Amino acid sequence: MSAHVPSEDVGAPRAQAGPNPQHLLATLLGEYLDSSEANLPSAAVVAMLGEFGISESSARAALSRLTRRGLIAVRGSGRPPVYHLTSQAIARHRARMDHFLGFGARPPRWTGDWVTVSFSIPQSGQAPRHAVRRALGALGFARLYDSVWIRPGSDAGPATKALHEIMDGVDGGRWSVMHTRFDAEAGPHGPAAAYDLAGLASAYDGFIARYSDLRAAVRDGQVDATRALVARTSVMDSWRRFPDIDPDLPEHLLPAPWPRQAARELMLEIHSALGTLAEARLVQVTTPYWPDAASWITHFRASENFVSTPARRDG
Repeated sequence: MSAHVPSEDVGAPRAQAGPNPQHLLATLLGEYLDSSEANLPSAAVVAMLGEFGISESSARAALSRLTRRGLIAVRGSGRPPVYHLTSQAIARHRARMDHFLGFGARPPRWTGDWVTVSFSIPQSGQAPRHAVRRALGALGFARLYDSVWIRPGSDAGPATKALHEIMDGVDGGRWSVMHTRFDAEAGPHGPAAAYDLAGLASAYDGFIARYSDLRAAVRDGQVDATRALVARTSVMDSWRRFPDIDPDLPEHLLPAPWPRQAARELMLEIHSALGTLAEARLVQVTTPYWPDAASWITHFRASENFVSTPARRDG
C-alpha cells in the first residue's frame, strides 16, 4: 500500500515524465511574475524556455495550452500577441507558493481524528470503482484495505461530495464516510500501515543526494546567474511534488530519523540564495524581446513565517 496519489492543480498542466514545457512555463510564471498588469510578449516566453533547452515550437505550444487552460490570456488584438497572467493564475500561484515554501515548517496539530471511507461496488462496476479510487487519491486518502480508505483529519466534506457525484446512480453501490480513531495508530494494523513511508523517506533522501553538491557550490559562490535560473527552478520543481505525496502524518507515526526537515532546509537554502541571481538571468534573456522586463520580473522567497513574498522591484 502506498501514500495517496498526487492531486493536480485546477487548470495546471498534467505531470508527465521527462521535459514538460507546459509544466516548466507554469513554474516560471509562478516563481517570477506577480502581476496581471505585465504585458508578456511571446518572444520573451520563447527566450525563457530556451534557457532550459526547449525549442521555439514547443515553447509556443506550451503558451497556447496555458492560454486554453485560463492561466494566461491574450491582451488586445495586436500582432505578435502579448500575454498576461490572469487574476485566477495570480491567486493560485500565491497560494501554491505559500504551500510549497511552508510545507513541513511546523508539525501538524494532531487530534487523533481520521476520515474513513468504505464503499462497495458490484463486480461489473469497474469504471465507477476506478473513479472512486482516483477521487479519493486526489483528496489525500490512502487505501488501508481493499475498499477502506483513510486520511488524517476531520474534514469529510470533499469526500462526501465526490462520492455523491460518482456513486449516485450506480446500481448496487453503497458507501459510508466515517470519523474514526484507532487504538494502535502506529502498529501494523493501524493507519500508518496504509502509507509507504519507507518509499517516501527514500524520495526525500534522493532529493538530498541530488542537490547536496549544488548547495555546496552555492555556499562557495560558484553558481553564476546563468546556472542559477536553471538550478533554482529544478530544485523547486522537485520539491513541489512532496506536499502532494507526503500525507504530513504526526511525528509519532513516522520512522526515525525522518529526512523531511533536512530536505526542506536544503531546498530553502538554495531557493533563497539563488533568487536574485535567477531573477537577473531571466531579465537578461527576456529584455531584448521585452524592454520592460526588469520592471515586472521578481522572485518569490520564504518569509520568517514561511509565507511566500515577492522580492521588492526597484524598476
